[in-house]
Amino acid sequence: MAKSKANIPSILEAVKEIKKEKLKPVYYFSGDDSFGIDSAYKILEEKITPLLVSDFDKEVFYGEGKALGEILNSASSFPFGSSKKFVVVKESEKIKDKRDLLGYISAPPEFTVLVFLHYGKISNPDSQVYKSLADYGFLFEAKELKGKNLVEWLINYTESKGKMLTEDNAQLLIDIAGENRNMLEIQMEKILTFLGDKKKEIDHSSITSVSSSLKEFSIFDLQNALSKKDKKNALKIAYKLIDGGAEATFIIYMITKYFTGLSRIKELKEKNVPDSEGARIVGTHPYFYKDYLTAKSLYSDEKVFNSAKALLKADLSIKTTTSDPKNVIAILIAEIMV
Repeated sequence: MAKSKANIPSILEAVKEIKKEKLKPVYYFSGDDSFGIDSAYKILEEKITPLLVSDFDKEVFYGEGKALGEILNSASSFPFGSSKKFVVVKESEKIKDKRDLLGYISAPPEFTVLVFLHYGKISNPDSQVYKSLADYGFLFEAKELKGKNLVEWLINYTESKGKMLTEDNAQLLIDIAGENRNMLEIQMEKILTFLGDKKKEIDHSSITSVSSSLKEFSIFDLQNALSKKDKKNALKIAYKLIDGGAEATFIIYMITKYFTGLSRIKELKEKNVPDSEGARIVGTHPYFYKDYLTAKSLYSDEKVFNSAKALLKADLSIKTTTSDPKNVIAILIAEIMV
C-alpha cells in the first residue's frame, strides 16, 4: 500500500544518513520549514562536492517555467569526469507537471544525485508521483519546529557559536523574533556581533539591547506602550511592526496573550505568588513581569474584559474582511485605551 502524506519521513532522517555518506540517487525535500530544507541541502552539498571533479558535473535548475524532461535528461547523462553528478532543482514546487518523474525514480542512474527543493507543503500528497517518491524512500518533509523543540534547537545553535542561552531567554528571543528559524538565526547573529567576546551568556538584557540598538521595535515594545496607556507610541510601534512584515493576526494574538496574563495578576498578588512563578503562570519572561504589575493598576477587571471583546472583534475583522490591517489595529488600540 502506498504511503500517505502522514507517513512522510522527517528530513532529519535523510540528514542522518547523508552525514554517514549513505547517499540516495534522489531526494525530494519538502515542507514549511525552509530553514530545515536549506540546512539539509547544505549538508548534502558538502558530502557530494568532494566527489565532483568537474564543475560541469553540478547543475542547478529553477522550477518556474522549466520542463521536467530537460532536468531529467541532464540527470541521466554521464558525468564529465567525476564519479558522481549533482543535479539540483530549486523551487521545484513551481514545476506543474511531474509525471515524467515516475519513470526516472523507478530506475535512477547510480552516478547522479538528484535533489528537489520544494518550499511549502505538498498540495496533492496522494498523487501517484508523490506516493511513488514515498514508496522508494525519496520523499522527506521538513516541519517547522514548535514549542520546546524550537527552544532546544535555539539553545543548541547558540552553543555551537560558543555562547550560552537559558530556556527562558531562548523563549524570549522566539517571542520577539517569531518562530521562523531563518529569522532567529539572523537575530542571533546580530546579538553575537553586538556582544563580541564581552559575554559568554546571552541574557535578557543582551537580547533587548540589540533590539534597541538596531532601532527595531518588538511586540514587547508594543505591550510596554499598552501597559502605560501610551496610545501615541503604541500606534507608532504597531505601524512599524506591520511595515516590518509582522502580520496583524500575530500582533492581535500577542496582545490577547498579554491581556490574558494581565487578567490573572490580581489573583496572583492576592496569593503572594513570587514574581518568578507569576511570570511563568502569565506566560512572560521574568524581566517583563514588573510591567504586568504596573499595568494592572491602570486596567481594572472591567477594562481587561472590554479589551478582550475588542481583541475578538479585531481578530474577526482581520480574518473575515478585507479591512486595512493598520486601520484594524488602530481601532483596536483606541478601544483598549478608552
